[in-house]
Amino acid sequence: MMDDDLPETVKKCLDVLEENIEILANLELDLEDEKEDELTPDMELHQLYDMTEDVAESSRLKRAESNFVRRQTEDSL
Repeated sequence: MMDDDLPETVKKCLDVLEENIEILANLELDLEDEKEDELTPDMELHQLYDMTEDVAESSRLKRAESNFVRRQTEDSL
């Protein structure tokens, strides 16, 4: 391999790494979501509303965490 090919090879490796990190993060989030998927019978409307807010907040936190990890990984490379 020529020295001129090295930057392109590094870029390809970084692209593959970035793809895999996102896939693994999504898998982790999916597995965590499965743990949280539990039906509770006979819920009141206000309980459903509160649960909806909790799910939305949890989703935002997970997305923020995933983005933070991605940025840290990009910065360390």
